Amino acid sequence: MPLRCLSELARRRPDRAVDAMRVGLRCLMSTCPSTKATDDSQRLYATSSCANVPEVAPSEAPLSDMLVDSFGRFHNYLRISLTERCNLRCQYCMPAQGVQLTPNSELLSHDEIIRVAGLFVTSGVDKIRLTGGEPTIRKDIEDICLHLSGLKGLKTLAMTTNGLVLSKKLPRLKECGLNALNISLDTLVPAKFEFMTRRKGHSRVMESIDASIQLGFQSVKVNCVVMRGMNDDEICDFVEMTRDKPVNVRFIEFMPFDGNVWNVKKLVPYAEMMDKVRQRFKGVERLQDHPSETAKNFKIDGHAGTISFITSMTEHFCAGCNRLRLLADGNLKVCLFGPSEVSLREPIRAGVDDAGLREIISAAVDLALPAPEAIVPLDS
Repeated sequence: MPLRCLSELARRRPDRAVDAMRVGLRCLMSTCPSTKATDDSQRLYATSSCANVPEVAPSEAPLSDMLVDSFGRFHNYLRISLTERCNLRCQYCMPAQGVQLTPNSELLSHDEIIRVAGLFVTSGVDKIRLTGGEPTIRKDIEDICLHLSGLKGLKTLAMTTNGLVLSKKLPRLKECGLNALNISLDTLVPAKFEFMTRRKGHSRVMESIDASIQLGFQSVKVNCVVMRGMNDDEICDFVEMTRDKPVNVRFIEFMPFDGNVWNVKKLVPYAEMMDKVRQRFKGVERLQDHPSETAKNFKIDGHAGTISFITSMTEHFCAGCNRLRLLADGNLKVCLFGPSEVSLREPIRAGVDDAGLREIISAAVDLALPAPEAIVPLDS
């Protein structure tokens, strides 16, 4: 699904290519870590929800200013892509023939991942999510989890996965410190699953969901990307899943990115999805959302689980965004839909020490702006 693969695919537009190494080193050379950018030009625009950026809650006070951007957002959530590879070929996510992959020599090694993650955690990151591609196909996934979970200050180690080979790995992953899961599943119909993913495996994904519940993971979420004419007729079926299963089903608006032939006609807006749910189910109640939450959360009377809606297209949530993305090639991306990336791999391999890496990270985070596609004047 997009939240699993977009980290790698959304950036493959040639017209947005940047020399990430040059950007990273330029930041290191020209930015003073103790001085945060105050250029008025950076504050003239914001997304519709960035006009009123919430203050950092006292319980989330940053350990350093490295993770605070020019809008005052504290980024304490790091998504780490472990690989560009995937064992599915979802029609809305990847071409049938796959994508051009970065050579293995240009991907972050196990030790480089742990080193960079350690820098973020000691600066205030308390949640790490492992993504891909498909993270479970990385051979050292268990060892990576073991080392990450041992980082002092990290509270949550999560993974987003398609669940295809997850069930057999779950016991060991849990032993290694993984404690939260997002499993992608866009249909409850096996034949439709095969059509949408170009692969078999629906039953194995369902087994992974059940195994996650049985093993007692503190959070089990099911991510469903809703597309008109494809699976929008299954919304209530997914809600029904929460009656007996203590899972959080998250309905995600279909998002555009290079390679998925996005069409606005395929978009099913949050309001329309919500109407379908309310027409079928009684006792739908809104839950209190955390300020940095990307989803709108609901519970339903008599249901063991909950449902949520991620409204990326119709109701932006940039104001509360607390996420950073470390791509498999070592590039740091501060906004999923933004064009900028800063290389951390090249400075690491050039011998830059931890203090230098912190300066590069701080400069990248400080200069973060909302995605150009979403920018509107503050007074609009």
